[in-house]
Amino acid sequence: MEQVNRICRHPLWRESMEQIRQLEQDRIFCRHDIAHCLDVARLAYLENLEKQLGLEQGLIYAAALLHDIGRHLQYLEGLPHEQGSAELARSILTDCGYSPAEQEEIVSAILQHRLPETGSQNDLAGLLFRADKASRLCMFCGAAEACNWSQEKKNMSLKY
Repeated sequence: MEQVNRICRHPLWRESMEQIRQLEQDRIFCRHDIAHCLDVARLAYLENLEKQLGLEQGLIYAAALLHDIGRHLQYLEGLPHEQGSAELARSILTDCGYSPAEQEEIVSAILQHRLPETGSQNDLAGLLFRADKASRLCMFCGAAEACNWSQEKKNMSLKY
């Protein structure tokens, strides 16, 4: 997990998370903060253990910490956040000592984390997709009525 901790200390990661925090400070819907990233990481890791998929904890946490890191680029430049996140992740992962193969697996999962067909996969991308959705506590949300997510997308039950 040392590489994961390097991500958390990386200046680009920290700057991006701060920009997202500022841009979402008045947001009434789900935020893309560190709590969300850690919820995604922990949910994905639990599913990984439950299904005995054998993915490394550090890869799961890296993907979760980086999957929304480009949100500020979406807000400021209109770039889809999975693309912005993938671009930023490449630089951060290199600096944090991830191998080219690990970088490719993580970046691929980030790029796929919003695609519905990814939800059925039993790989890092599938874990990230499902954990991202499961992390949303729609059943407890005070803004649920104003949310533009369809009822089918809203997470109305707890699994873990």
